[in-house]
Amino acid sequence: MASEKVIMIKSADDFANKVLQSDVPVFVDFWATWCGPCRMVGPIVDQLADEYQGKIKICKVDVDGNQELSQMYQVMSIPTLMLFKNGAMVDKKVGAAPKQELVNMIEKAL
Repeated sequence: MASEKVIMIKSADDFANKVLQSDVPVFVDFWATWCGPCRMVGPIVDQLADEYQGKIKICKVDVDGNQELSQMYQVMSIPTLMLFKNGAMVDKKVGAAPKQELVNMIEKAL
């Protein structure tokens, strides 16, 4: 199950408040419950939330429940992992990735 440190985004307003207006970098996992690669990345995302607590925010967006956000950010395949800093997307990875690749994304933004 998801770490309690992972923020679940429920709407576009929620995304704006928790991601775009954040004063720290935000790592966002666009995913779905039925997606096998998403389930592979999920535990890594949880680990990152624990390891980077206080330095960045880790958020998840369920694409089935947030189609507006998926369209806005042109999420065509999942998982899509994005990194936001100062309200702008600064990095993006489509597909499952090893933990070190995600750590590298985060470290570049810190």
